Amino acid sequence: MAKDPVRVLVTGAAGQIGYALVPMIARGIMLGADQPVILHMLDIPPAAESLNGVKMELIDAAFPLLKGVVATTDVAEACKDVNIAVMVGGFPRKEGMERKDVMSKNVSIYKAQASALEQHAAKDVKVLVVANPANTNALILKEFAPSIPEKNITCLTRLDHNRALGQIAERLSVPVSTVKNVIIWGNHSSSQYPDVNHAVVGGKPVREAVQDDAWLDGEFIKVVQQRGAAIIKARKLSSALSAASSACDHIRDWVLGTAEGSYVSMGVYSDGSYNTPSGIIYSFPVTCANGEWTIVQGLPIDDNSRAKMDATADELVEEKALAYACISE
Repeated sequence: MAKDPVRVLVTGAAGQIGYALVPMIARGIMLGADQPVILHMLDIPPAAESLNGVKMELIDAAFPLLKGVVATTDVAEACKDVNIAVMVGGFPRKEGMERKDVMSKNVSIYKAQASALEQHAAKDVKVLVVANPANTNALILKEFAPSIPEKNITCLTRLDHNRALGQIAERLSVPVSTVKNVIIWGNHSSSQYPDVNHAVVGGKPVREAVQDDAWLDGEFIKVVQQRGAAIIKARKLSSALSAASSACDHIRDWVLGTAEGSYVSMGVYSDGSYNTPSGIIYSFPVTCANGEWTIVQGLPIDDNSRAKMDATADELVEEKALAYACISE
């Protein structure tokens, strides 16, 4: 029996990531090859013509799973009855801007979008925030959409997770599909902690396979932390293809479930697991089943990991304070 279409919102849909993401969703990469979708695309009025061009291309591609396209600059129309919301739109940091200026712009964007989702989206909407600062944008959205369950508001650290898998696979010259259970702890920023202590490759611990702790504890971490900047330097544009693909991975695993024995990284509302501060959106290892994520518990944490996990938590607590200062102004 044919499934009912799922309504998927992409904000900032006329931008680079949006342009890479919408065909992936329409092709079934996010929700499966048997799941019809209706795409809701939102962007700001200056991008309206470009957004319409994306809609034209989606029609021209004749995707069998695509049952409708809403392209709009009206946030209420964009959010109406959506089941999944991928929040790609945000205010990027420009040269010479202070962090507080960027935070202030994004606080106002995410306040408005939170209200629209709360009023118009499906009650069980699943939200993924991609736009930076992703963790804190997700926190703002949670604060201003109190009727959306906190477990339904997440941010993207799967891109960092996938980058870590890729680096291990490249180092060992093995297919990336053989590497699993790396962890990204904390913030989607350069303070994140890519942790390989529980990762395996072909069933063997990664540390045993790589046999170079100096690389794993040094250059590997730096490369994953700074990969976004390296892409900008190489392409003169920020990561788009990989960000879009990771967003699909994040939602697909959340909706359809993670593979047995595997866990992935998601930015979720902290309940204090692993002695992290509660009340922030922090990246943890999770498994997913029946449309819900669960933090993997009981992993041993050594002193070196503890210090790195605490440092990225401190940055998130500081970002939260900055965001709340912007709200109260």
